[in-house]
Amino acid sequence: MTYRKVNYEEVEQVSSAMHFLSDPLETEQVGVTIARCDPDWKSKPHDHTTNDHEEIYVLIEGSATVVVDDDPVDMEAGDALWIPPESTRQIRNGDRESAFVLVSAPSIADDEGADDEWLLSGFAG
Repeated sequence: MTYRKVNYEEVEQVSSAMHFLSDPLETEQVGVTIARCDPDWKSKPHDHTTNDHEEIYVLIEGSATVVVDDDPVDMEAGDALWIPPESTRQIRNGDRESAFVLVSAPSIADDEGADDEWLLSGFAG
């Protein structure tokens, strides 16, 4: 089979919000999490220094604040936020439910050859 499919609602919820999809999808280089955040929910502050993963948080429903290195970033549906590995981040939800897609992957090293580079813009296909 050349693909894998999973419905996030069938994946056990962790920390009362997170559905980690990387294990059931058996990903090798990217982490994907759906976060359905109840009103007033907060994630644990954390960084990804040890695994050198950068993250992108895409808010797909509602509004919330993501605190990056003590800097609150207000987000509305449709907003995407890039966070470097060494920055501390925390989701702070408001008084209504919100939903995020969280994507993480290793930072792209500067010394990789052109043949190893990821496609960063446009649509391949």
